[in-house]
Amino acid sequence: MIPTITAFERSPDGGKGLARDTRVRWALEEVGQPYEVRLVSFRAMKEPAHLALHPFGQIPTYEEGDLGLFETGAIVFHIAEHHTGLLPDDANARARAITWMFAALSTVEPSILELATARIHEADKSWSAQRMPLVQDRVRNRLGQLSRRLGDADWLDGAFSAGDLMMVSVLLRLRASGILDDYPNLSAYVARGEARPAYKRAFDAQLAVNTGSQPAG
Repeated sequence: MIPTITAFERSPDGGKGLARDTRVRWALEEVGQPYEVRLVSFRAMKEPAHLALHPFGQIPTYEEGDLGLFETGAIVFHIAEHHTGLLPDDANARARAITWMFAALSTVEPSILELATARIHEADKSWSAQRMPLVQDRVRNRLGQLSRRLGDADWLDGAFSAGDLMMVSVLLRLRASGILDDYPNLSAYVARGEARPAYKRAFDAQLAVNTGSQPAG
């Protein structure tokens, strides 16, 4: 059965790959699973039909038969569990890859999202100039830890996994801030993720929605 995911009818980022449906598209492309996309407007996201799928009125959602999922971590984990290519066969390596998925979402992403909120939604506040360095320091602390752990390796734990997919997706949110440039090995890590054919297909598909063009290839 071909799964259906939801995505923004018009993404706030204009199709730059930051909307969270990109993560799910990427996972599906990595495992070679065809999928369909149902586009939803901001208004439709708050209506009962969508709230029945995602109680917080966000995207993406994932539907496959009588299964409905929300939250990208849960969706990508489901995809990785039911297809080969995103989780190692070795039990210990598999557990470590799953750990990195959680680390991306629970440890690294929160400070990055806080920075985005400070830059976009709080820049006009009287206290913004005082708060911004504190927020940036929290991001740099996490990046420093991650940079040291990655070292000169290509991926976080041997071969590319769902852990890398989630971590790269999270780090991409830093591009506009310029902070990632201070960590060359992390910048190169993100670039390797973006260079994967599956990521390119996912990115092009999301971009096409926002530009009205057909995805390349």
